[in-house]
Amino acid sequence: MSSRRPDSFDGLGYRGREELSYGGGYGGRSFNNSSSADLQHWVTTPPDIPGSRNLHYGERTPQFEAAAPTIPGAEESQQQPSGGPSEQLNRFAGFGIGLASLFTENVLAHPCIVFRRQCQVNYHAKNFHLSPFTAISIMYNITKTQGPKALWKGMGSTFVVQGVTLGAEGIISECTPLPRELSHKWNPKQVLGHLVLKGLTYVVAMPFYSASLIETVQSEIIRDNPGILDCVKEGVGRVVGLGVPHSKRLLPLWSLAFPTVLHGVLHYVISSTIQKLVMLLLRRRSGSGQPCHDGSETAQNMLDAYFPELMASFAGSLCADIALFPLETVLHRLHIQGTRTIIDNTDLGFEVLPINTQYEGMRDCIGAIQREEGALGFYKGFGSVVVQYSLHAAVLQITKMIYSALLQTA
Repeated sequence: MSSRRPDSFDGLGYRGREELSYGGGYGGRSFNNSSSADLQHWVTTPPDIPGSRNLHYGERTPQFEAAAPTIPGAEESQQQPSGGPSEQLNRFAGFGIGLASLFTENVLAHPCIVFRRQCQVNYHAKNFHLSPFTAISIMYNITKTQGPKALWKGMGSTFVVQGVTLGAEGIISECTPLPRELSHKWNPKQVLGHLVLKGLTYVVAMPFYSASLIETVQSEIIRDNPGILDCVKEGVGRVVGLGVPHSKRLLPLWSLAFPTVLHGVLHYVISSTIQKLVMLLLRRRSGSGQPCHDGSETAQNMLDAYFPELMASFAGSLCADIALFPLETVLHRLHIQGTRTIIDNTDLGFEVLPINTQYEGMRDCIGAIQREEGALGFYKGFGSVVVQYSLHAAVLQITKMIYSALLQTA
């Protein structure tokens, strides 16, 4: 069968030709030839190509009949105005909730972390501050006496420690076969290697953690204004034995390695396990619901997709901090010993106290706290944990409510 395609067809240039076409001898249809009598009976764009939709008047191809019920582009034009801004707003909502959580965890909750650490290392304290109300009262007295900066001290050094930890973990994982992430098909060997990587990371960051701890508990009355890099300088000085003079009661870093790694690895394991369990429960709960087609409800569901991960991380950190609070108290007392640190009086909030402990190690510290302060001595400052996570939960919930209202009105 011979082709009806004209020999002179050159694609884009064919539309404007005035020469006679092929086949039945009818005149070539030009886009600019408005004087032709047959112009009304033809679809002029695109040109007549066999197999296309441009046939004689009254004829239709199967492709044209299949496309006839719907107008091409109509469905897209109807969905785009409603879906585009909503999707952008949902992404902005997820970013806003994550930013609010990050701000609360690292900035807004920092005064609670400072006061908690001061209570943990204060073996003189008679008031253990197990209640959040007493903790808030003393925090107010400290702020009133020393100014607003008294409870935000050392915040820059905490970011330095986080940066050192992330950098050390990345470098060690690149230089060793230890996995930085666990795949879904993990085995005990991979888990052990992953935990070893975490332990090595905590060992590298340990001297900088000690320097950051000193900055957060040192009283604002007698401390100078340290720079951000002072944490790095003091950490390196702690390793090489130079820098700020310390007393003979200062414990060597090798004796602090075991409690530091133990606390860090256990905190990671507990928080990760709780986070996975909470995520599993939230996914099953959301999967049991019926799908909805309403615009506002769909937006709310898309917003809820960002929230469970934050809630799971919140629950994991909370459970880990509560479970390991006694071990953290012991760890901080060992790190602060021999550093000639002066802290605020957590019983009154108006005076300062020196730290002069003489623990020989982790076991001796546990025994001394048990004998002299009792079992509740391991939980000094626990009320600040309640304040910290209550504030975190309130900020997350308020942020979610604000963005839910924005999505419903969008």
